Amino acid sequence: MPRIEINRSGEMEAFVLVVDRGGFSAAARALGMTPSAISKLVARLEARLGTQLVHRSTRKLQLTAEGQQFYDASQRVLGDLDEAERGVAADTTPRGRVSINTSTSFGTQVLLPLVPRFMELYPQLALDIALTDRVVDLIDERADIAVRWGPLPSSALVARHLGETTQAIVASPAYLKRHGTPLKPQDLAAHQQLDFSYRRRVPDWPLRVGGKPLDVPVRGHIRSSDGEALRHLAVAGIGLARLSRYHVQADLDAGRLVAVLEKYNPMETEPIHALYLGKPGRLPSRVRVVLDFLVARLAEDARLRGTAVPRSTKR
Repeated sequence: MPRIEINRSGEMEAFVLVVDRGGFSAAARALGMTPSAISKLVARLEARLGTQLVHRSTRKLQLTAEGQQFYDASQRVLGDLDEAERGVAADTTPRGRVSINTSTSFGTQVLLPLVPRFMELYPQLALDIALTDRVVDLIDERADIAVRWGPLPSSALVARHLGETTQAIVASPAYLKRHGTPLKPQDLAAHQQLDFSYRRRVPDWPLRVGGKPLDVPVRGHIRSSDGEALRHLAVAGIGLARLSRYHVQADLDAGRLVAVLEKYNPMETEPIHALYLGKPGRLPSRVRVVLDFLVARLAEDARLRGTAVPRSTKR
């Protein structure tokens, strides 16, 4: 009996994309197909294999044990195919569009200044850069890479370490001249504290007194969901703000801001990671070169080692 010709690699690629993007609609957009066509393709694949690969619901997909096994095997097979093609391709120049999502502060202070050099190296690539302090879902936002800091929750995302940062409480010299410099944590109650308003905000400012942690409640009349907005308000003399050192280091160096209460600063570092979907061996070259570029360039940035020395007042 003649064997029916089946595009197995195409089925594998579609199935893997459904899992990576979290649904038929997202995979369909990536492949330029309709959701019903992707759904039928996966159903046909399940029928040929004689087993269910995914549990379908109105909100999300969940792999069966067999589906996980087939997904892992498909990743390996597709990775081998990509490697074989790269090995014989005459032109391996990365091409396409890469979507990056990060905070406004990291974007303006760190990422955007690197864009000109990146485009010199990879002129065939295009970048979509979204700046928001709101934590987003990579699938919903169709983002290839998200840059975030702090402890990482358990998820299907893969992380690459970019650096680390500490926090500092800062204010402008003009504000301190008008209201005085806080010399101990209790003094903060008499000051205007600029606060974040997004859902993952830290409600207290962590300090350390006599080797013991002390959480100081944030009291202030102004909040913002954007760290860059708080930096501008602090520079304008509106109040005190607690921000990442990489974010305010240029202001500290220029004297636009002054770090206060450094004696009580716990100096705990927060890691900064680039997060992405998929597995390292299965990354498209367009995404891989962006990650490699960020890792290499940010390794040279002293602000992201948690070691930059701030200016402080001594009175």
